[in-house]
Amino acid sequence: MTVTPIAACNDFVVKFANVNGSGSASANELFAKSILRMGVPVSPRNIFPSNIQGLPTWYEVRVTGAGWLGRRGGGVELMVAMNPQTWAQDVAEIAPGGYLFHDSSKPLPASKFRDDITVIGMPLTAICNATYADPRQRQLFKNIMYVGALSQLLGIEIEVIEQLIGEQYRSKEKLLAANREALHLGRDHAREQLGDVMHLRVRRADKVGDRIFVDGNSAAALGCVYGGATVCAWYPITPSSSCAEAFERYCTKLRKDEQGRSRYAIVQAEDEIASIGMVVGAGWNGARAFTTTSGPGISLMSEFIGLAYFAEIPVTLIDVQRGGPSTGMPTRTQQSDVLLCAYASHGDTKHVLLLPEDPRECFEFSAAALDLADRLQTPVFVLTDLDIGMNQRLCEPFAWDESRRLDRGKVMTAEELEAGRDFGRYLDVDGDGIPYRTYPGTHPTKGGYFTRGTSRDAYARYSERGADYIYNMERLLKKFDTAKALVPQPVLHHAEQPTRHGAIYFGSTSPAMAEARALLDGHDIHLDTLRLRAFPFPQVVAEFIAGHEVVFVVEQNRDAQMKALLVNELGIDPAKLVSVLHYDGTPITARFIVAAIGERVSTATRPSDQEQAA
Repeated sequence: MTVTPIAACNDFVVKFANVNGSGSASANELFAKSILRMGVPVSPRNIFPSNIQGLPTWYEVRVTGAGWLGRRGGGVELMVAMNPQTWAQDVAEIAPGGYLFHDSSKPLPASKFRDDITVIGMPLTAICNATYADPRQRQLFKNIMYVGALSQLLGIEIEVIEQLIGEQYRSKEKLLAANREALHLGRDHAREQLGDVMHLRVRRADKVGDRIFVDGNSAAALGCVYGGATVCAWYPITPSSSCAEAFERYCTKLRKDEQGRSRYAIVQAEDEIASIGMVVGAGWNGARAFTTTSGPGISLMSEFIGLAYFAEIPVTLIDVQRGGPSTGMPTRTQQSDVLLCAYASHGDTKHVLLLPEDPRECFEFSAAALDLADRLQTPVFVLTDLDIGMNQRLCEPFAWDESRRLDRGKVMTAEELEAGRDFGRYLDVDGDGIPYRTYPGTHPTKGGYFTRGTSRDAYARYSERGADYIYNMERLLKKFDTAKALVPQPVLHHAEQPTRHGAIYFGSTSPAMAEARALLDGHDIHLDTLRLRAFPFPQVVAEFIAGHEVVFVVEQNRDAQMKALLVNELGIDPAKLVSVLHYDGTPITARFIVAAIGERVSTATRPSDQEQAA
């Protein structure tokens, strides 16, 4: 079978199939960044199943001159196959007319290949064995060598890669020289021995602008620093651990006083229960504190979360969602903790959720969560997921208003207490449901109270009277209602023409939804869309649903958790909301959304037999 090789410029997908622990990660990232430095947007994603060193890992780079940042799906144009263990599935993933780049040091039978792809072999292992004596160097420099070969085949400017290597090893001259040598070995071999065998090209453009390239976990950690966090207690769990690690890195630079003393506390606790206990204690004491975890951690933390809710203690939780709940899916992405976090713990609880779409909003929302937790005196969740948290993504530069001050909310001072101001720890004085609090030690004789859960009156005195309980519970609802105006508001996008159809989405579905909207427009299917950025839902969400005949709810879980939350909180007729659900552990794609929505809209608008006869 003969298939014309694919020809494309600045619009294709490259996938690297490697072995975990082989040192390929930095080389693959170097490849992605070099294209980015040429002004061409890229959208890379790590795909690393739950495994240990020596088992498979993949790195997928979408080269996207049009700027779409969602995962494309549908096969790859170029597979860089460096792992014999996954050879069959890697070769099968190549689109007809695509390209297979592999290490040809050991000949393979014809049955290992396909006749509808172009096979490009390069004896990487043989070259490395002839060049380097050290086994580790052979492995590491093989990765840089294939980057050099690909730069020649794809037209990536060598100066760009050299500059990136120079930045990475600026203080290690020996490594700098060795990496440059390996880069040129690969590039020279490709030029001299492979020729013009590939019709995929990277051409310099100006489509990146001033955007930055960063992962969501690092962004959230930096947001916590700027938001005033001084305490982090955590327990390692994929995919959130790098958030706490990044917070520690930033604190060593940014949380020092003029004498160089550390002004922060980071505790790796013995488990998730201990970590949330420390954060609750720090929040009660007046510190800005947070923990970072994932769904299984939230489950273990639930009792402390309930205590913080009813005792009204500021706590921030960054939940990097994953598939789960066991150890089988910790490196797969899902939006699977929506209901878990919204109603975490026992009793009648409702929690504030912030839903960032990209690293920039991870930065903004983490800082905002610390303000909201203080102002509302309650746990606040920042719900990201693995796709945002652990993958680098293009986003707008972070911005910070230097005049911004921390919003500590209603805190009664020693002066106010001394002046005789009435202090009721759980007393609603102005109808917003939020009481005043004091920091421990504010006044030697006034403003003290015993911290309790629900069994208290407005002055924190123990009480099991029904009237006191009802007062407290209804006040907490008022506070939750107050939060609607304080949280980030939804983002509305109107279609170019009036439409009966709408779509609601949130978080990491955003890049795919933006691309899907453009593709649907091309099929003359128009959607108004609303991106949720927080729970509780402002009134505009109910109005959006009421204004459309059908509203699709796009989310990445099996049980339509966001749809359930909308129905439960807004009293929506479930039949009006149509779920678009994706939950195989990979990021949702525009193709998936278009197929789901396009089929439903086409069926709904197709004329009946009677209408056709008329």
